[in-house]
Amino acid sequence: MTRSDFDGRKALVTGAGSGIGKGAALRLAAEGAFVGLLGRTESELQETLEEIRALGGDGMVLIADVSRADEMQAAFEGFVAQTGGLDILVANAGINGTWAPIDELMPDEFDQTVAINLRGTYLTLHFGVGQMKENGGAIVVVSSINGTRTFTTPGASAYSATKAAQLAMVQQLAVELAKHRIRINAVCPGAIQTKIEDNTAVRNRAGAEEPVEFPHGDIPLTDGEPGSVEAVAEAIAFLASDAASHVTGSPLWIDGGQSLLR
Repeated sequence: MTRSDFDGRKALVTGAGSGIGKGAALRLAAEGAFVGLLGRTESELQETLEEIRALGGDGMVLIADVSRADEMQAAFEGFVAQTGGLDILVANAGINGTWAPIDELMPDEFDQTVAINLRGTYLTLHFGVGQMKENGGAIVVVSSINGTRTFTTPGASAYSATKAAQLAMVQQLAVELAKHRIRINAVCPGAIQTKIEDNTAVRNRAGAEEPVEFPHGDIPLTDGEPGSVEAVAEAIAFLASDAASHVTGSPLWIDGGQSLLR
């Protein structure tokens, strides 16, 4: 792709302050998009914006909790008021939440994971699609290998359920949105070098684990090393670009073969 691929396009990325969201925002901005950086931590978002501007791009910070409808509506309306539209939407914000045996996973812990990962995705699409129907566009949802092709992470029932649901939404909406010339796809990363572990609470792993031993690590392509944020950002940029003009409703696993081995 060349810089002109996203020149003049308006993109919005949730969870843009760190990890995959930040990587996607930087990648889209480097290709010429104006990027709305949505999240809860203003200092992280401002840092992302500074890096974008250092690359010669531009964007704006949008403070919102993805699980709050009022905050999300205000963020989307503010973005469109400043930019005049929305062409690319990356629904990335999410948490690992609590991983524990199902009989020890408390209702409020389950609800928190669903609120951020699934309700947050719904609200992102709910408010984003309304802004994209007139001119079409591209949506990328960041799901996971968990719940879509891998089911061996101990105690991750809430997380896996939300990630499976995200992919189901993508495939359902691919048909619904096609008449509006909106494409929607999912990336499903495996182990990636991010800080998502910071919002992971693991309790009684042994109670939910079925041990499996792999002699050379469980990521064949990199001999056990996790993938990079940039690898996921490249895939997101491809799915958002005209190079993927005939791709919709598709999951793209980015895991170095991890989910096939498991």
